[in-house]
Amino acid sequence: MNPIVVGGGLAGLAAAAALATRGIRVTLLESRPRLGGRASSFTDQVTGTTIDNCQHVSLGCCTNWQHFCDTTGLTPHLGWERTLYFIARDGKVNRLHAAPFPAPLHLLPGFARLSYLSWSDKQSLARGLKALARTTPAADDPRSFADWLKENGQPPATIERFWHVVLVSALSESLDRIDVASARKVFVDAFLANRRGWLMQLPRVPLDELYSGQVKPWLEERGAEARLQAGVSRILCEGNRVRGVALRSGEELPAEEVILAVPHYLVRSLLPDEAAPMLHLDRLDQIETAPISSVHLWFDRPITDLPHAVLIDRLSQWLFNRGTVRESGNGPRSYYQVVISASHSLRGRPQQEVVEEVVRELREIFPEARAARLEHGRFVTEHRAVFSVRPGTRRFRLPQRTAVSGLYLAGDWTQTGWPGTMESAVRSGYLAAEALLADKGRPDPILQPDLPKATLARLLMGI
Repeated sequence: MNPIVVGGGLAGLAAAAALATRGIRVTLLESRPRLGGRASSFTDQVTGTTIDNCQHVSLGCCTNWQHFCDTTGLTPHLGWERTLYFIARDGKVNRLHAAPFPAPLHLLPGFARLSYLSWSDKQSLARGLKALARTTPAADDPRSFADWLKENGQPPATIERFWHVVLVSALSESLDRIDVASARKVFVDAFLANRRGWLMQLPRVPLDELYSGQVKPWLEERGAEARLQAGVSRILCEGNRVRGVALRSGEELPAEEVILAVPHYLVRSLLPDEAAPMLHLDRLDQIETAPISSVHLWFDRPITDLPHAVLIDRLSQWLFNRGTVRESGNGPRSYYQVVISASHSLRGRPQQEVVEEVVRELREIFPEARAARLEHGRFVTEHRAVFSVRPGTRRFRLPQRTAVSGLYLAGDWTQTGWPGTMESAVRSGYLAAEALLADKGRPDPILQPDLPKATLARLLMGI
């Protein structure tokens, strides 16, 4: 009997890919008509454009994501950004790129040139980064990162224009709902430990082309079966052992191993009631989620030639230039996507009001936007985009191997050592596959090592 992977998001795809490359035929079951989970695409009916529910971004420190992309053939469809563009209220474009120095000095000249931070703010920032690198927070540390920043003397301008900008984008939560460990993970792995850690990677094609278009046939070529619109209603168990899954259609599929790769809030509904105590499923009730919103805009002309921009002191956080689109029956349009992470405050606001505010901000920033005509705007929210890395949440994340024989868990919310990111999702799938192989008597390390820490970073920052 083939192992079954329930869930076709990144965690499930990573688990299936890891097993398929080791000659194990896997059955992957996905309830939706496409793969990718929350990394999804759909067609905007007004413009006919295939758009992503949110812009998905990876960084150079995401070694397991990169391994997954290299393995499944996604890498040619991704591109690296080696300069980041920051725009403050004054409209000045600040370019951040690496200098020819070893980590952690490689980004120092770029940070020193940021026009929207005073010299005093930059000195405070340097002290804060060093203190954070030397911090080892406990799993039950009750402090939020906002508390930590105050304890370490970070001034309001540095908090709002640096710490907030980076962390809300990376973790999709406000600073008062982020734990210290997750904040430290972002800054150490991305900015301090290795010269490559901060590099940004973006897909060049819609997300559906990556997962349904590329990964699905790649799996099938290796003997895996990827079944879409095959929703699972229950994991079947006998005593303390898995025996298969029941589909919503009534069909039952036997299996001795099942990797359950679904969001944490769906796990309990798929397992027998008697499994809840032995798997500590009550912990999952303590894990909260955070939304990410996107505003998709089509103008009659380009408003900027920047590939992206980080917008400081605005509702709009990131602008991504999606280029010119030409759809049947329409002339060329310039398409942009604006991302608003941790968008709790937008709940209940009229969608058109949010679109108008974003457009107003872009016209304040970019002179070309003032003459451009907005052809169409669309507001999209992924309400449960990521799990919230609130203080104490690490205690509630479950391991990949469970107390039920043959049952494994995967998902960015499991114990991966990372916050809720694509990297965490892939790591969870790899760890679940490792556990399954070990239990079959075929131990095989799958998880990829982190980027090496630069010698100077260890000496200067105590990493």
